[in-house]
Amino acid sequence: MIVVMKPGATEAHIQHVVDLVREYGLKDHIIYGTDRTVIACLGDKRAVDKGAIENAPMVEKIVPILAPYKMASLEFKKEKSVIVIGPKRFPLGGTKIGVIAGPCAVESREQILQTARQAADAGCIGLRGGAFKPRTSPYSYQGLGKKGLELLAEAREETGLAVVTEVTGLEQLDEVLAFADVLQIGARNMQHFPLLEAVGQIEKPVLLKRGMSATLDEFLLAAEYIINAGNPNVILCERGIRTFENHVRNTLSLAAIPALRERTHLPVIIDPSHGTGHAYMVPSMCLAAIAAGADGLIIECHPDPVHAVSDGAQSITPDILQQLMQKLRKVAQAVERDL
Repeated sequence: MIVVMKPGATEAHIQHVVDLVREYGLKDHIIYGTDRTVIACLGDKRAVDKGAIENAPMVEKIVPILAPYKMASLEFKKEKSVIVIGPKRFPLGGTKIGVIAGPCAVESREQILQTARQAADAGCIGLRGGAFKPRTSPYSYQGLGKKGLELLAEAREETGLAVVTEVTGLEQLDEVLAFADVLQIGARNMQHFPLLEAVGQIEKPVLLKRGMSATLDEFLLAAEYIINAGNPNVILCERGIRTFENHVRNTLSLAAIPALRERTHLPVIIDPSHGTGHAYMVPSMCLAAIAAGADGLIIECHPDPVHAVSDGAQSITPDILQQLMQKLRKVAQAVERDL
């Protein structure tokens, strides 16, 4: 349940309610809104005297949260969350749309710096690139590891782009945390609960990808693990699900955008590269995603896709990215957003 405070409630009023909530053995989580403050009460509420809380000074009402995910739900927080990323504190969410672009994997200094420069020139806010790569086959390229992280940091230093890179296991967390601005949890790790709880204990934003066979409720409950552990800065990423279709690598569910926006306050971005597996489909899906209400995009972009060590078939070139960004600005304007 959530306790909604009246406008004008002081810190003393809020603390009094928090003390009551804790007396009943519940965990409290405070959200300060523009008009009023709400306090989420998490735990077993069967023994709670709701009347005692509702009658506390400056309490307006108590509202039950019906969704299985509590703090990720729109019931908990009516205002859409805006998450800032990178050294330049780019906003993502609200009226602001952000584009993150870069290669599937960091391959060399020349490759990542060239891509970063062109992504920044096109107007992107973030640079994606895998230093550690969880691959289906053990024989596929696994990434440069720490050297890849160092190259991403160098690219950030030169361009100001936020570095978005994946952490694939608990043993890598400290190392990735030292270099990344946004930690990505990949589709294969969406239900790696110890990893979700670990990134929930850091302050940096987390980009959580939907599992390839996950329902939206399972997706949001994975986000709830992170928020419940203490990190509210979660960005949801729809990257396609596994279906019977074979004309795409994954089936990109653009319908997930309005569905998630009805359920959660968290920003929702789209990965059209993994969601299709084909570079020629990526621009169309990007335009459609923004029209459908997405808060951002994460796109695979490579200066030489033909010779990419991974995912070259779904990577657009920097020239295509430049042209795409111009079209995206027009669509964003049409839906009263800003790119």
